Amino acid sequence: MAAPVASATTAPAPRLKPSAVLELLKPITWFPPMWAFGCGVASAHGGFAEHWPLALLGVVLAGPLVCAMSQAANDWYDRHVDAINEPNRPIPSGRIPGRWGLYIALFWTGLSLIAAVPLGAWGFGATIIAIALAWAYSAPPFRLKANGWWGNLACGLAYETLPWVTAAAIMSGGAPDWRVLLVALLYGLGAHGIMTLNDFKAIEGDRRMGVLSLPVQLGAERAGLVACIFMAVPQVLVIGLLVAWDAPWHAAAVALSLLIQLGLMRRMLSDPRALAPWYNGTGVLLYVIGMLISAFALAALTGGAA
Repeated sequence: MAAPVASATTAPAPRLKPSAVLELLKPITWFPPMWAFGCGVASAHGGFAEHWPLALLGVVLAGPLVCAMSQAANDWYDRHVDAINEPNRPIPSGRIPGRWGLYIALFWTGLSLIAAVPLGAWGFGATIIAIALAWAYSAPPFRLKANGWWGNLACGLAYETLPWVTAAAIMSGGAPDWRVLLVALLYGLGAHGIMTLNDFKAIEGDRRMGVLSLPVQLGAERAGLVACIFMAVPQVLVIGLLVAWDAPWHAAAVALSLLIQLGLMRRMLSDPRALAPWYNGTGVLLYVIGMLISAFALAALTGGAA
C-alpha cells in the first residue's frame, strides 16, 4: 500500500494595499513644502497669471511627489527604529511587505524627475537637489539624520528654503531677488527647530539604534530650548529686515506672531517631550503664517502686489 502524500499548504503572499501605500507616503507631511512653494509664488513680483499651471505643478511636485518620496525612503531605512518606536507603521507591521517600501521610494523618485521637466532648469535642478537631500538624509553612507544637527538642517532647507526659492524663480522667470533668497534661507534655518520637535516622539528608538537626534544628544529640556532658539532667532532677523526695507506693517504682524509663539514656547518648555506635538499644532502654525506675511511683504518690495 502506497504511503499517503503529504499535502503542502503555503500561506498567501501579503497583498500591497493602496491604504498602506498612502500611509507610507504620509500626506500630513506634504503641507510644509507645499506651503513654502506657495510662499515663493506669493513673494515673486508678478508672473502668476502667466505661469499658474507651473505653480500648480510645483505645489504637487513639492508635496505629493518629492516629499512623499522622502517619507517612503525614510521609513524604509528607519524600519528597525520604527519597529521599536512605532511598530504599527506600514513597513514594520508588514502591511508594506518585503522590499516594497524601497521600490515605492525609487518609483516616486523617477516620477518626481519626470514631473519636474516642464518646470524648466530652475525647477528640474531644484528637484534633483531635493531628491539628493532626501536620500542623503535617510540612506547610507551619508544618513544625515544620524546626527540631529546636520539632519535637521538638511530637512529645514529642503522643506522651506528650496521650494520657496524655486517657486519665486519659476514665477519671475529667473533668479529671485536677493531679499527673497535671504528671507527664504532664514525661514529654512528656523525650520531646524521644528524638525527637532518632531524628534521627541522617537527618543527611545533613536537612542537604542544610535540615531543622535538632538533630544538624544542634549536631553529633552535642552533640546527643547535649542529648538525654540532656532525657531525664534530667524524670525527676529526677518522682522529687522522688514523694518529696514520699509515694510513696517508686515514687520509688526510677524512680530505679533512671534510674541504669541514665545508665550507658547514657555509652556512647551515646561515638558518638551509631552508638549512638542501640542506646539506643532499651535506655535508652528503661527510660524508658517509669518512666512506668508513675509512673502507678501517681499512681493510689495520687489514690484508685485502686496
